[in-house]
Amino acid sequence: MNLTIALPDDLGAALRATALAQGTSLAGFTRHVLEEAVKPAEGQKVKPKKSAYGLLAEYGPGPSEQEIDENRREMFRGFAQDAP
Repeated sequence: MNLTIALPDDLGAALRATALAQGTSLAGFTRHVLEEAVKPAEGQKVKPKKSAYGLLAEYGPGPSEQEIDENRREMFRGFAQDAP
């Protein structure tokens, strides 16, 4: 993936100078900085996401297919018909 960002001249010069001092290219140094910024800290576990399974269980079972069809017919009865 290519990404283009507009940086102030002083920040671009500082990045270029730091990359040169470390003996890497500007692109390589920038990639390293970004990788460090997005990876989780060492020793810090990533908290697993909570499952939504059963989230609505307290409300009982959902409507049956027949109930959904019946409700749909009732809601759209007379839809797009010319008014008298």
